[in-house]
Amino acid sequence: MTEAEKLNAIRERIDAIDEEIQNLINARAEAAAEVARIKQEGDGDTVFYRPEREAQVLRMVKERNRGPLDAEEMARLFREIMSACLALEYPLNIAFLGPEGTFTQAAALKHFGHSVTTTPLGSISDVFQEVEAGNCQYGVVPVENSTEGVISHTLDMFFSSPLQICGEVTLRIHHNLLSNAGSLDELKTVYSHQQSLAQCRSWLDRHLPNVKRIAVGSNAEAASMAREDTGAAAIASETAGEIYNLSVLAHNIEDEPGNTTRFLIIGNQ
Repeated sequence: MTEAEKLNAIRERIDAIDEEIQNLINARAEAAAEVARIKQEGDGDTVFYRPEREAQVLRMVKERNRGPLDAEEMARLFREIMSACLALEYPLNIAFLGPEGTFTQAAALKHFGHSVTTTPLGSISDVFQEVEAGNCQYGVVPVENSTEGVISHTLDMFFSSPLQICGEVTLRIHHNLLSNAGSLDELKTVYSHQQSLAQCRSWLDRHLPNVKRIAVGSNAEAASMAREDTGAAAIASETAGEIYNLSVLAHNIEDEPGNTTRFLIIGNQ
């Protein structure tokens, strides 16, 4: 058998597997829809999203995984399948500390999958208020950074709010230098949140010692500002670069490679 024939045989096998996977995903979606119908026929206080059930499913996914994909990657794939199936039952609206393109939004999508609606809000207090009012089913707020410490405002909100902690997400924080400039030599200004500027200080000192650094309200705001000025850059996530149409001039410029932020999922249940 020639190399081309071997490759064609494998590709045909992949196509058959893909079709089987697609049929099974749709079968799972039908089962999820049946769960929704049973719940709706029950009492009036129906809860569609159960964090403890989702955690149990993902734990089983990891335990039975045999590779070659690692357990975390397999769990990520199942998270998206579960997110799409839940959207058939009851589409979720998730409040997060905005604007779009922040790490908090990334945490929301990591926890709930991409089949939810995410609503950016201007402050941690606003996230709590929207969830309390029932305009969003859950909220995502930062609570602790490995280099900056605890975010006290988030913890303070629980003293006056009836909301509960429904889960948590730990996100590895990668900072990237985003710009429409062609090279570092063209830059005159770097925008970012003050914490991100602090977390990338050594890199900036080495590579952009004469470039002005301006602190703004969020990394997403920084990306928006950099989009309007070819002599400017922003320190932000790759997601922010995609949203604001910026190229990555430098990847992973954070000084601490183990920089992580912990986020809380808040809700009424």
